[in-house]
Amino acid sequence: MSIVYLDHAASSWPKPPKVMEAMVQCMEQYAANPGRGSHEMAVKASRVLFEGRKSLANLFRVKNPNDISYTLNTTMSLNIAIKGFVQEGDHIICTAIEHNSVRRPLEYLKKTKGIKISYVKTNAKGELSVDDIANEFTANTRLVVCTHGSNLLGSLLPIAEIGQLCKDKGVRFLVDAAQTAGTIPIDVGLMGIDMLAFPGHKALLGPQGTGGLYIAPDLELEPLLHGGTGGQSEAIDQPTVRPDRYEAGTQNTVGIAGLNEGVKFVLQEGTDAIHQKEWNATQRLMEGLMGIHGVSILGPDLGQNKTGIVSFTIAQADSSEVAFILDQSFQIAVRAGYHCSPLAHEMAGTMERGAVRASVGYFNTNSDMDRLIQAVREIAKHMA
Repeated sequence: MSIVYLDHAASSWPKPPKVMEAMVQCMEQYAANPGRGSHEMAVKASRVLFEGRKSLANLFRVKNPNDISYTLNTTMSLNIAIKGFVQEGDHIICTAIEHNSVRRPLEYLKKTKGIKISYVKTNAKGELSVDDIANEFTANTRLVVCTHGSNLLGSLLPIAEIGQLCKDKGVRFLVDAAQTAGTIPIDVGLMGIDMLAFPGHKALLGPQGTGGLYIAPDLELEPLLHGGTGGQSEAIDQPTVRPDRYEAGTQNTVGIAGLNEGVKFVLQEGTDAIHQKEWNATQRLMEGLMGIHGVSILGPDLGQNKTGIVSFTIAQADSSEVAFILDQSFQIAVRAGYHCSPLAHEMAGTMERGAVRASVGYFNTNSDMDRLIQAVREIAKHMA
């Protein structure tokens, strides 16, 4: 029996064939250091990195591709943004459904720099009122950090409205697009986004070890890493020119070559079409799970807009046990536990046993949804 892969919120699989082809071609033909030499292979490597930036800029409506810096993942991007911008005594607003990649850097700065943090609560379904964010602003509020889509609940937050609020208040806005980049249209200008952190290995369909951070052109951050960039080598300080300032060390040229092809696939298919396809699959899955005794679905209700995440619980069953059975007995790959988002579980009331998270990807089919529904039906029957 073939594997049904429903863990796309962690890493997408499979990838479009051209992603792997580009990576192999890079290894075979031009796997030299980009920006570190003038020979043909190094120039080709540099060219591919810039092509990737242009693809990403096209996707996110970024005017200057050099305002996008490559990183290893969203976590690194968020650390660059938060630690490079927040200063001692600042007040930061974020939501209570943030991933630990936001919460932990903020809590670290709370201990080391004495910053103040306001966690704005959502309802149990992960829905947020912009007014609740507005009520948290103080005289020293300097940054709002917000996930675009909850990695547990699948809820989508009103990014454009929050961005406008930040603009009106003169406060910078950082968005964690780990669950939306590639599946939900993002326009950094229209949405008022000053910094956008995104992964390459999820809905952008690239390999692991790729990601990026968009930084608004009028915003300067303290670099997280200092070192060689291939440019301004005579200077003792980190270069001021972008993207070199935020890209110390040798880049993952092989991975970025693959990421570029993944982004081009997304651009060709269109984020609206991708989102609609995944939404249709999640609705089919939710409707099927709702008919099973003992199963409770987290997040937005059937028919509401959301990402491809469907998290659920089965009566008194431990989520890790359910995921183990799905894997070993039914060859269905899901994620269980707390998903690095304990605050979201507090909002949903699932801290005791966690939740099973099925996350849909572009290449999943209706038969994949039906197999999971049937498997959960059998598990719930035996655990009742």
